[in-house]
Amino acid sequence: MPSDRREDELGARTGEVPVLSGFQAGPSSARGTEVPRHLVPAGPGDSWAYAPDGSRMWGRYGAAGLVAHDPDRGILLQLRAAWSHFGGTWGIPGGALDVGETPYAAAVREAHEEADVPLDAVDPAFALVLDLGYWRYTTLIAETVRGFQARITDEESAGLAWVVPRELDRLRLHPGFAASAPRVRGLLGRRPVVVVDAANVVGARPDGWWRDRAAAASRLVDELAPLAERGLPGAALDLDVDRAWPTVVVVLEGAATGAAALERGTHPRLRLAIADGSGDDRIVEEVERRRRPDPVRGRGAEAEPRPVLVVTADRGLRERVAALGAATIGPTRLRELLAEEDA
Repeated sequence: MPSDRREDELGARTGEVPVLSGFQAGPSSARGTEVPRHLVPAGPGDSWAYAPDGSRMWGRYGAAGLVAHDPDRGILLQLRAAWSHFGGTWGIPGGALDVGETPYAAAVREAHEEADVPLDAVDPAFALVLDLGYWRYTTLIAETVRGFQARITDEESAGLAWVVPRELDRLRLHPGFAASAPRVRGLLGRRPVVVVDAANVVGARPDGWWRDRAAAASRLVDELAPLAERGLPGAALDLDVDRAWPTVVVVLEGAATGAAALERGTHPRLRLAIADGSGDDRIVEEVERRRRPDPVRGRGAEAEPRPVLVVTADRGLRERVAALGAATIGPTRLRELLAEEDA
């Protein structure tokens, strides 16, 4: 905590001295209780949504916020302007959805507008949704994929800083973020992984795959690309989240290792793993390695293993990966999930 600032100016709990990385102070207008006169709603979504009992939440079409997580620096947090709703508390950059805007796009847009987070610097991992019936708030948890310098760009922020998870307890948090913080903390560094037994999945559909195994494997990779791009409902991965964006690992063996996808490249969240010997052994190796969560500085507690889902109908392989803590589904269920996402 900067030594020249009081606890109340930094949103710290009484008697606490939080460690804030890269702290930036906002403009003086953000520390006053009077709303700047020149601030006006920017669009139709920038207004209140009212409940039947008269209570209200900001965002006519709902709202969303971004948890931008850097494994070394922590979570990017915004100290809300004193004049704003729950002013003087720390929360995540976010705001109201525009007409027709997805919550995921809104979360990233708001973080860009409020904290200069580059649109291409974060990769979504999980989405949590608070649904009150008349209003929804989406928390998008994303991993940083490159370094960037966050910057206060408006008068809605009295401060901006990176905070490692264990320091959250030292801060006065926005009530909404405080309620979700334990879940958020438990998901950091735990992007799920889907490991696909390509030989088994391809062989489950009699479409002539045996005539050209490499081409059949390439078709499977193409089918899986939308899954990597759009993610899956959390329930499909047995996770208590609204949506997850897993890393998809396709294990190729034998003649399938000549798949054209190896040459042309795939989606960044879609990886191809080549089995030098047994495909089953390579899948088991992937599960063992992928179950370990990413290191997170200042996690504050030991992380649970990373969720891993293996797609195969091979009974022996299912037993081997289940012993390592992985869940399994068969090829039919995989194709059902792909069809549901396309619907």
